[in-house]
Amino acid sequence: MFSHIMLGADDIEKSKKFYDAILGALGHKPGVIDPKGRVFYFTKEGIFSITKPINGEPASHGNGSTIGFAAASPAEADAWHAAGLENGGTTCEDPPGVREGGNGDLYLAYLRDPSGNKICALHRMG
Repeated sequence: MFSHIMLGADDIEKSKKFYDAILGALGHKPGVIDPKGRVFYFTKEGIFSITKPINGEPASHGNGSTIGFAAASPAEADAWHAAGLENGGTTCEDPPGVREGGNGDLYLAYLRDPSGNKICALHRMG
């Protein structure tokens, strides 16, 4: 359904360090910086990227917005969460754990990235 997701960040190096750590915990390679200073994480499923806003204004997070990253297991979601906290992220929502959902139970872990964007690691329980 999605081709890519791009988030704004004022400090690209700080954000790259953060996303390299949390996405590395999910088995992804470090981001690649293009000539325009944008960072891209390429997967078979799509592209995640961070950039300074093109309009020159400060980056801001969307209130009510969340970007979810697929985790292969609860342990991988916990490693993702720990990597985020160790690399400039802050915890938000409830602590990582199982939440009951209408389509089955989910293991969720939430963070805010260094720019304040709300992100989540999600594992669908079997």
